[in-house]
Amino acid sequence: MAAMNRPRIISLIASSTEIVCALGFESELVGRSHECDYPASVARLPVCTGPKFNVYGTSYEIDERVKAIVQESLSVYRVDAGLLEELQPTHIITQSQCEVCAVSLRDVESAVCEMTSSRPAIVSLEPNALADVWTDIRRVGSSLAAEDRAERLIEILQQRISAITRRAQSFESRPTVACIEWIEPLMAAGNWMPELVEMAGGVNLFGEAGKHSPWMTWEELTARDPDIIVVTPCGFDIPRTMEEMHLLSNRPEWKSLKAVQSDRVFVADGNQYFNRPGPRLVESLEILAELCHPQAFRFNHEGAGWICYNAG
Repeated sequence: MAAMNRPRIISLIASSTEIVCALGFESELVGRSHECDYPASVARLPVCTGPKFNVYGTSYEIDERVKAIVQESLSVYRVDAGLLEELQPTHIITQSQCEVCAVSLRDVESAVCEMTSSRPAIVSLEPNALADVWTDIRRVGSSLAAEDRAERLIEILQQRISAITRRAQSFESRPTVACIEWIEPLMAAGNWMPELVEMAGGVNLFGEAGKHSPWMTWEELTARDPDIIVVTPCGFDIPRTMEEMHLLSNRPEWKSLKAVQSDRVFVADGNQYFNRPGPRLVESLEILAELCHPQAFRFNHEGAGWICYNAG
């Protein structure tokens, strides 16, 4: 590709940044969102977005702030239209799946309308289930005239997934699993997570594949009494989640749960894994396989991707 025809890509979703880099276009990235942090080398890029609310505080406080903004039909993030104009992108990648999790298509279209000299192609991703992630990789690849790269990447990822799934399905024992995506209020994991749990050899108790994450109640959690609980709040790393685990462990119902009694409560990195619908969903599957069948799977994610929680 001639230098004058090289794309200038701005990625406004952490997962799409990972897709762009996995396709071999990291050097063509000229801007990113405030949440794009992998690979670490993208930190050099100008930040084109920011939240409209205070992102610090408890999960309950964050939830209330987001709800207040969304109820007013406002996006929870802002796009710097002036910086977009300065960067002169040929491609802007955003999404329309969840306006809470990333910069929305509406945000980008609004910002692009303010731009006068650049007319970038807007690539909007919509990952609701695992199959949609492959579709989105193809969509990014097609927009960059790299269809062959996209197909090769998908093939590699699917081969890794298939190897885990085949082995996991051979086990007679399948533990029941509850994935908690938000602590206060309680929310279960939906979208691709139920699929990953089943592929890892578990039985998913909450959330439905291809549908948004549902709220859950303590009554529902105790009634289903899972063998394994995985706490992986969206956007939280392990230390941040650990700050709020007392909100679960201080509940009177907590100690009666089977997963708690058998030391099978795990805190996982919901920022780097699970909640990013990109190439590292394969690593997310590896983590779940380690948790569901530790005697059979060891991918060495313990410590970085997940830890065992013991309230002491």
